[in-house]
Order: sequence, then C-alpha cells, then structure tokens
Amino acid sequence: MILFMDNAPGVPVTRNGELRLVPVHEANSDRERQWWRSSVIYQIYPRSFRDLRGDGIGDLPGITTEIPTLAELDIDAIWLSPFYVSPQKDAGYDVADYCDVDPLFGTLHDFDNLVTTAKNHGIRVIVDLVPNHCSDQHALFQAALAAPENSPARDMFIFRNGTGEHGENPPNNWQSHFGGPAWTRVRNPDGTSGQWYLHLFDSSQPDFNWDNPAVHDEFERILRFWLDRGVGGFRVDVAHALIKKSGLPDWGGRADGASSEGFPGEAAPMFGQAGIHDIYRSWRKILDEYDDDRVLCAEANVDPLDRLTDWVRSDEMHQTFNFAYLHHPWDPNELRRIITTSLEAFDKVGAPTTWVLSNHDVVRHVSRLGLKGNELRLGDGIGPDDAQPDHAVGLARARAATLLMLALPGGVYLYQGEELGLPDHTLIQEEFRQDPTFHRSEGLRIGRDGSRVPLPWQADAPSYGFSSTGKSWLPQPDVWGANARDVQQRNPDSTLNLYRDALALRRELGLGHGSLAWWPERDAEGLIAFVNGNVLAAMNMGTEPVELPEFEIIRESSPCAMEHTRLRPNRAVWMRVPSQAPGG
Repeated sequence: MILFMDNAPGVPVTRNGELRLVPVHEANSDRERQWWRSSVIYQIYPRSFRDLRGDGIGDLPGITTEIPTLAELDIDAIWLSPFYVSPQKDAGYDVADYCDVDPLFGTLHDFDNLVTTAKNHGIRVIVDLVPNHCSDQHALFQAALAAPENSPARDMFIFRNGTGEHGENPPNNWQSHFGGPAWTRVRNPDGTSGQWYLHLFDSSQPDFNWDNPAVHDEFERILRFWLDRGVGGFRVDVAHALIKKSGLPDWGGRADGASSEGFPGEAAPMFGQAGIHDIYRSWRKILDEYDDDRVLCAEANVDPLDRLTDWVRSDEMHQTFNFAYLHHPWDPNELRRIITTSLEAFDKVGAPTTWVLSNHDVVRHVSRLGLKGNELRLGDGIGPDDAQPDHAVGLARARAATLLMLALPGGVYLYQGEELGLPDHTLIQEEFRQDPTFHRSEGLRIGRDGSRVPLPWQADAPSYGFSSTGKSWLPQPDVWGANARDVQQRNPDSTLNLYRDALALRRELGLGHGSLAWWPERDAEGLIAFVNGNVLAAMNMGTEPVELPEFEIIRESSPCAMEHTRLRPNRAVWMRVPSQAPGG
C-alpha cells in the first residue's frame, strides 16, 4: 500500500489501492527545533512526591534523590508546584515570600542542589509563578492593611469602597473560584469597618493590582531572582487573570470565566484583558537575556481556542496549556476536532501545541475515564458518596489515551504518578480533606485532594515508601501497594514500563517535532487514527474491535491490544507505516 498526502482539504479517499491522507500539521524545520517545541515536562507536586525528613510532607531533598529515577523517563524538564514560603492555606499557591523556600520543603541551598543535580541529568527545572495573587501574610499585603485608603501601599492590591448606605455590600457581584464572594471587608486600625479587597480565589489570597507599575517592578525582580539561580523557566498560574476590566463591572457568568449561556467567556471582565499581553512581552524580553532557551508556559484557561493562541505569539510565551484537550470526552469525533483545531490554531502563530491528561487540579485520568459520564468541572473531585469509577476500564483507557497523546506533535505535560497508573483517592473522608474548595463550598464541591495523595514508591514500606517515618499528609488508599514503583519496575507489562518505552520511542522517532495527517477511518466506528512521520497511531474508543492494516506493531497500550489485525476497545497501538511518498 502506498500512502499519499493530499494537499487539498476534504474527506480522505482511496484510489486504485493508494491511500490518501489529509495533512493537518507539518513537521518542524531544523531551525525550529527548540527543545520546548517537543518537550516532555513532568509536573511535581512537592508535598506529595517524596519525604526524606519524615514529617509526612514531601521536600526538595526528596525530589533531588529521585532525579535519576525521573531521568529514566527521558523527560526534558520538571515543573515544581509552589515551594515558596506560605501559610499553606491553598497548598502553597498563597505565597508569603516569592524569593525563599518554605521550611516545609527545605532551604534555598536545597533548591540550588536540586537544580544542579537535575542539570547533570539533562533535566531543566521550571518553577511555578503565582502573579495574580499572594498570601494575606505577604509583607506587601500586611503593609496595605496598615496603610490608609488611597495610599501607595494599598495600591499594590485591589481595594475598593463597598456599596450600600454604609459600604456594607461588596463593590460588585464577582464570585470566588472556591465558592462565596470574591470580596472581603477589612477592619480599620480603630476597629471600624473599612474597604473591601478582591480575591478571585480564597480570602487569604488577595489579588495584586496590575494597573500599578510597582507591581510590574516587583515581579520582574522575582523573575530575575530565580533566573539567576538557574531555573529553566516559569509556569505562570492563572496567566489570564492579572488585568481586570476598568470599573470592575458586574458579571453574571461563571466564576471561572468559562462560557455559559448568555455569558461568553471572552466577555468576562476579570479574565483575558488586552493589557495582560504587554506584561508577558516584557517578561519574554527578560528571559531572552539569559542563555539556554528559558521558557514561559501559561495556565490560561480561556475559550474559544483561537483566543488561547494570543498568549503564545512569537514575542510572548512559549507554551500554554491546552485545557480543551485535557477535558476531552471519550468520543473520537470530538477528540479529532480538538486535535485538528488545536494544531491549526497554534500553527497560525508559529507556536507548539501542548497536550496534557492530568494535573493537580483535576481528577486523574485513570479515574476520570472510568466514569460513565464526563461531567466533572475543573476543581471538582470524586467523593465516597459519588458513583465510583470502573478502575479496569479507566486504566485501559488511560493507557490508550497516553499512548495516543505521546504520538502527537508538540509538547507534553505529565503529572507525577500517572506513569504508575495512579487513580484518584476517591474515598478520602471529610475530616482529612484540606482543599479550600471543599471548605468554602461547605462540602458541595469535593475539591482536588484526591489527585494530590502522596506517591507509592515501595509496596511493603510504611506509607508505601513516601516518607522515612510512614507519615503522610493525606491518607493513601489501601490499593497503593499494587501501584508502587518497585512493583511496576519488575513487571514488563506495567504502566510504568509503558511510559518508559513510549517516551523513549517518542524521542527516537522524532514524534514531538513531527507531522500529523488523519488516517481515513472509513466505517471503523470508534477509531481515531493519524500518521506522524512513518508511525500510524490508532486508538479504539468504541465498543467493538476495529480492523487495521497489517503493519509492524511498534508499541501497544496493553498486552494483546491487537487481535491479529483488529484493535480491541479501549486500546491503542503504534504501527510502522511501510512506505510513504508525496503525491498530488
């Protein structure tokens, strides 16, 4: 069979035994092969990774110890969720000092040692930056509370007078992501009620006022502090929220700014304002002063997809998360649409597309794909009283989805523990929950604790090898032993070895810098398949086996995924295309 790439859009066809594919994305040229265009970045949630000090909370020395283990996954970088000084009311996303390490995690010396060790293994260290808000314990906010109205200290944050006869009502109707009003009223030094301050998240996380040039200066100082220590770049938390619309008008849509009936996300006054892009242009110039191709990645949760590319124009950020892909349903037509529109949109601005299936804010994809429905919102979880996922189905689908994702051109983000096939801990009892989402919503939203449970390293050790004393800041499920790394290392069919093999093959075959053309599925219901270079990647999202060509199998998502020439449901495969020629 000869494969042809049809340059014209339309439905792929076969003609005289010659198969025509429709190209969507071309391979990067040699001059466009910067590391971040095809990068594999592994997210570490420090408090749950590895605890060497025995207090039940993961630490920086624990991460450093396991750098050789991570290097076995053939990753390009690690991204550390916040490790800064913090009261930890939102797991470190409430920062009290951006230029120091919280004693929970270690010291600046420990951080420097981590960067050096990672560099020696060819791994960059990317740090989480939280520029939208800080902790109410931050020195700048404490100074603002002590200062009079309209003072320079208060102007670092968004303080406003309340509405109503005595200012007893919030300045507008905005709601917090974690539930309840997005405004809290302060007490004046004389005990009287004062102004209100804005917090799009917890009340302990006041939003900075990015209309104030002094805020810009402060964060440029912070950027240089960490760049000078050798970090490979920054993942920017809620990168779409820094600038608010002038006048702070009321908003009747969702608190997270996602589109809803009558309220398109692009109209949300607290997100996606044009002035944000000037901030990131100035940051890009700073990073470009440093060597080794430092990067900026945006957590910009905006829609529609075409708007997302504004964050990765050539003079702004290098990457942004693809939330449409993260939340894709188990439906081949919708997944094909998301991949196509993503590649087309990002290609228009010359940026790589990124792909991700799990992170610390969502239910792990093993559990998410084991649910009958797909109704979870960002920040929601699965609790003991909810319908429980089918673990066998979820794991098979997760392995398949991962293999397909790793064949896509662009960058990939992995979340710690997904290489072990970890599910969410869905049975955590109320008394152990720590996510502010759960507490601010009075339990109506389960929150994100289930995806943040400490990792299992050794099946027979206390706390499964996470801590030297057996302590664990969140309870681990009883089934963790079967997922432990030492068990999976010995099993050639384990999820860990699937990740190792697929990641090594991804680099060897150049898939991250590659191309994409859709395979003509014809009547194969449930199949999603594409060609990248000389690799056919296929996944069966249906309920019946589907026929594939008799090509050489490179890697299967599960043992016996292929029955002769048929791909089983909830499975994926990479196959080597025997020949390919350009045609017209």
